[in-house]
Amino acid sequence: MNQIKYFSLVLLTTLIMGVAFPVGKIGMAYAPPFLLMGTRFVLAGGLLVMIVAGKPRPQGVRWLQAALIGVLQSACVMGCAYYSMHWITSGESAIITFTNPLLVIVLGTIFTGAVYRIRQWIGVAVGIVGVAFSFGFNLGLQPGTFIGFAGALSFSTATLLIKRWGPAFDMNVLAAYQMLFGGIALFIVSAFTEHPYFAFNGVSVTVLLWLAIVSSIVQFSLWFYLLRSGDPAKTSAFLFLAPLFGVLSSWLLLGEKIEWFVGVGGALICAGIFLVNWERKAVGAAKRTVMG
Repeated sequence: MNQIKYFSLVLLTTLIMGVAFPVGKIGMAYAPPFLLMGTRFVLAGGLLVMIVAGKPRPQGVRWLQAALIGVLQSACVMGCAYYSMHWITSGESAIITFTNPLLVIVLGTIFTGAVYRIRQWIGVAVGIVGVAFSFGFNLGLQPGTFIGFAGALSFSTATLLIKRWGPAFDMNVLAAYQMLFGGIALFIVSAFTEHPYFAFNGVSVTVLLWLAIVSSIVQFSLWFYLLRSGDPAKTSAFLFLAPLFGVLSSWLLLGEKIEWFVGVGGALICAGIFLVNWERKAVGAAKRTVMG
């Protein structure tokens, strides 16, 4: 994949992730969070299953792998993010959730033997500071903090599993079934923790369709494709853009105020992404020489 295509897809994917925050907040006025997210993923997974009907389905152990990725990627990440908001704000939850890139590097180093440069570690740390700046450093240690961290851990684990198991799947097939499994898991959680209801009107249906089609089918298909096509740590570094896009889209859609520290955070995020992804030209030239 050429660099222009790669960066264009990464920016589009993280923009979609960011917009999902205010859209989801609008949707929670018409349905409880677990039910809303469960409906989102079951609808998205069901639609994508029909779209990829002609492609090979998972076989044997692949079903368990798709189910595990779905529980981690869809159910646990979204479940922890929303449940943590009983104690912390949505911005604080986003900060914690998108520490995923640092956790990918840590877990990748421990469990897969991947080796990352000090510059990349510094870049991830700078990116995390940038996300914290974007939300004004309003973060404290509460039960929701640890619940949100569990979601981030699930996110990073799923990222590494997708990189490891992904080559055995068609990426769209994996995206379809993991969303379906994740949505079913969220329905089960909703049945035990919420009083299910859904207020049908033009806004609620539009929100649900956006979350199911754009924020699920399009987003997950692109994300899995990017993880399979490149280094998961480098790709995950761009997740720092998602909460920044969330702030900007919340300003546009909900009229939420943007403070000066959002600009500072945006600059730090860009610096962090640059440090994680930048490679010296000399190294690149040497690689091309060896390959030639």
